[in-house]
Amino acid sequence: MIIRKFLILPLTCGLMLSSCQSPADTAAPDPVATIDVALVTTGNIDEKITLYGAAEANGAGKYTLSAPMEALVQAVDAPVGTQVRRGQILVRLSPSPTARLDLVTASANASAADLAHARARRLRADGLVSDADVETARAAKQTADAARASLATRNGALVLRAPASGTVEIVGASAGELVAPGTTIVSLVKEGDLRARFGVDPAIARRIPQGSYVEITAAGSKTPFNVPVLSVDSVVDPVTKLASVYVQIPDESGVGAGESLTGRVLLGNIPGGMTIPYAALLDDGGQPYVFVIAQNVAKRRDIVAGPRTGDRISVASGLKPGERVATAGVTALEDGMKVRIQSAKK
Repeated sequence: MIIRKFLILPLTCGLMLSSCQSPADTAAPDPVATIDVALVTTGNIDEKITLYGAAEANGAGKYTLSAPMEALVQAVDAPVGTQVRRGQILVRLSPSPTARLDLVTASANASAADLAHARARRLRADGLVSDADVETARAAKQTADAARASLATRNGALVLRAPASGTVEIVGASAGELVAPGTTIVSLVKEGDLRARFGVDPAIARRIPQGSYVEITAAGSKTPFNVPVLSVDSVVDPVTKLASVYVQIPDESGVGAGESLTGRVLLGNIPGGMTIPYAALLDDGGQPYVFVIAQNVAKRRDIVAGPRTGDRISVASGLKPGERVATAGVTALEDGMKVRIQSAKK
């Protein structure tokens, strides 16, 4: 019995203590997010757009090499993007089994026609055939000789060489592939005749100032180069629905035909515009917004965003200069959430 009393007493005290705790003691604390903030600033804004395109041949400076007969691709010595000199081997072909048979047949036919012509001439000398028979044999010989010569010439043209210095733009077949006569095997862009074509929204294309320059960066490269705009073609491509911006690619850039390029072009300058770090910008179904921080509380604010310049973006409306916006930890924020500021930037 004594033991029972001792067991009951602690349990009773525990129940009494728990019943004495107030709701305030058990309530969870308000969530607090740790963030970085930056000020809404004003200044001149360079309105730049990013263009995407590729290097391509400049019309007349393009060479196309085709298979002279049905052939097998033995080797591709110069893949796409290779810079080659005049006379350099691009692709090696060999006659297909059918082409070899055609050559053997043509040689046999030519030999038979030669013998037939010689026999006709002998018979004519003996008065056994007419001049017309000799002429027929001669014509048949000529046709057979021409067919043999043509096949022999095409057989000798199975090593495709660069007709001029330039860059390989297209290789239309791979090693081991059987290609039909006339199939395009290689396209070569003549040296110094490479341009870039960028697609651009037609409305923006009309805003590109005359004499503009494009800052171009090749895929995989960190070194940009600047070139002037050659022309702006406002005709809309039926597939992409974009207009075109053309620039000349300098030889020293090292860019090859078909290479993907990114360009940046200045449309204009906006004086006295507001900007915020691009990292502060969020999107809700197409509506851009930010979190404005006041008295350590985050408040959602819808804005009208303008052009981006570097790591900042302009704001047309929705903010005031000097306000603070969250720039780090923003994805964890909710409207009205308390925050702890980790660092503040301009």
